[in-house]
Amino acid sequence: MGSIGVYIHIPFCLSKCPYCDFYSLKYNEQTAADYCKAVIRAIDTSAAKGRAVDSIYFGGGTPVLLGEKLLEILAALKRQFAVDKDCEITLEANPAAMTLQTLQKLCEGGFNRISMGVQSASDRELSYLGRRHSFEQAVESVQLAKVAGFHNISVDLMLGTPEQTNASIDRFVQTFSDLDVQHISGYLLKIEPGTPFAKQQIQNICPDEEHSADLYLHTIEQMERHGFLQYEVSNFAKPHFESRHNLKYWRCEEYLGIGPAAHSFLNGKRFYFPRDLKGFLARENVWEMVEPDGSGGDLFEYVMLRLRLKEGVNLGDLNRRFQQDTAPLARRAEFLRKHGLVCFDGENISLTAQGFLVSNSVIVDLLEYC
Repeated sequence: MGSIGVYIHIPFCLSKCPYCDFYSLKYNEQTAADYCKAVIRAIDTSAAKGRAVDSIYFGGGTPVLLGEKLLEILAALKRQFAVDKDCEITLEANPAAMTLQTLQKLCEGGFNRISMGVQSASDRELSYLGRRHSFEQAVESVQLAKVAGFHNISVDLMLGTPEQTNASIDRFVQTFSDLDVQHISGYLLKIEPGTPFAKQQIQNICPDEEHSADLYLHTIEQMERHGFLQYEVSNFAKPHFESRHNLKYWRCEEYLGIGPAAHSFLNGKRFYFPRDLKGFLARENVWEMVEPDGSGGDLFEYVMLRLRLKEGVNLGDLNRRFQQDTAPLARRAEFLRKHGLVCFDGENISLTAQGFLVSNSVIVDLLEYC
């Protein structure tokens, strides 16, 4: 069996962003301490104990709020799993919630990658997004992480936000390129049902679909100009700094998720924890809570996920894995190539920048020929 990834969900934030649909609650020190103990119980009783692990990702929420308690969880993982010496260990953080001392302790304790939710280079845009930090604070936080010893730093950029301009995107990419950041995630804002943004009908002051598409294509150009190569619909990296953990999701590889709302894919099965912090804290055996989510890794899922990647799908690999006649898929790929939506050389299918803009439609189209 190959190495797996481990995702630890930390469901606490200082405040909830109006666009966020992730499972998170307001930070409370005692609840957070109890949560760490529950996560360690889950690690100690996992049926996947002993598996090799080459990526660990602490996401949220705002994991950095737990400070050095995260090292207790990391120590438990190292006790129960065969964690690789060069394991990628990522910490999500927000610029308004970190100190140099905390970052130094976490870096010394084994964290070697940090991902920061910056979102914009414009303080006006940040205000619209309900962020607690200014762009200047975000820049200082990246500098802080570098001083603390992090050499693999990622920042998030949100696209299609109210009043966003090409100039704002240029400033973002230029600034973090100058700071020698290794990875940038560029996500189009999605208005999720039930969020404050949905209730406020914020889409009325956001760029329209055509303008958002232009912003996305402009972002790709700027990223590549500064050496950030697109390797997935929303992700750009300097060479060899792609997110190892997230690549597991898109390559249909195995991972274990721990915490309310965390999903897993192991032994051909998908399962998840309900969005229930109280239940997670109360259960002696939290694995009794998990809900099945069907099988995973079939042909359709494999093609769908791989097409999110710039490397795309290899027809020979598809044939070996699934004994699939790929001729119909090849013919459709050639048709889409002529329309500028995919690259196809007879063996590899991948989406173009224009294809990524309408990726859901293109992927659904190709799946009909699998």
